Amino acid sequence: MKRLFLSILLMQFNSIVFTQNIVDSDVTSIPIEMLFPEGKNKALILSYDDGNIQDRQLVALMNKYKLIGTFHLNSNKLGKTNYLTKEEIKELFIGHEVSVHSANHPNLTTLSKLDVVYEIAEDRKELERLMGYNIRGMAYPFGNNNDVVIDAITGLGIEYARTVDDTYNYKIPLIFLKWHPTIHQFAKAFWEPNNPENDKKELATFYKIINDFNATKELAILDVWGHSWEMGSDKMKWEETEKFFQLITNNSSIHYTKQIDLVDYINAFNNLKFSVEKNLVLNLSSISLFFKYNGKTYNVLPGKSLDF
Repeated sequence: MKRLFLSILLMQFNSIVFTQNIVDSDVTSIPIEMLFPEGKNKALILSYDDGNIQDRQLVALMNKYKLIGTFHLNSNKLGKTNYLTKEEIKELFIGHEVSVHSANHPNLTTLSKLDVVYEIAEDRKELERLMGYNIRGMAYPFGNNNDVVIDAITGLGIEYARTVDDTYNYKIPLIFLKWHPTIHQFAKAFWEPNNPENDKKELATFYKIINDFNATKELAILDVWGHSWEMGSDKMKWEETEKFFQLITNNSSIHYTKQIDLVDYINAFNNLKFSVEKNLVLNLSSISLFFKYNGKTYNVLPGKSLDF
């Protein structure tokens, strides 16, 4: 009788342990999901190239709607006809990011490795002198790049490089030196002169991308790129730009950011140290990081560990 009682008790104990192991296994199989600062699920990058004088109007409009831009400049063109001056850019781009676009805007894929290094290093050096801060990103002139170009810029302090290859999605790029944006501003509307039907179709595509981004509950980056000179002095295009800005401003689920700040955030998140059982995490960075796990949002402070 005593043995029977002990056998039953042991079976019950093993059942409890087995059940607990299943629960633990189920929990640890749940993925850890990155969130953007303040626990937001969306991030917005607005990226404009060349440094033409229309950037003045564009920055004023962005500031009106409290939006943040990343501006890729050609330092050797500054001060020339229809370009910003070297003297004005530090004040003009307060609150925004200035980034490399090569010194002279050549097709980098046609240059020697030495000349690619010159174009990027010289542009970075001069823009850092003008802005007074460390510049670590770029956009390829014309979007053109290849393995030779990427190899040449590796080691020059460039941590992301944007192309012009639109993805029409909101995924985080896997390779930051091949950062493909979501979509050109207004898609391919206005690329062909006097083609209103195409303009209408492309604008519809563009605004669907914007509206779907606003509506999504998934982790998403919207990266819109373009040039201020595309709007030129066309009142209708500037009104369209303002309409776009109105759609994306003041959204509590969007993290508005410079591109380099987002790169730093993603890199810091990827360097979080999680325990095997996913109940302890160490943040070695200087950035406050957010993640979601098992339906809950967590914030791990800079230089701190979190038991969750």
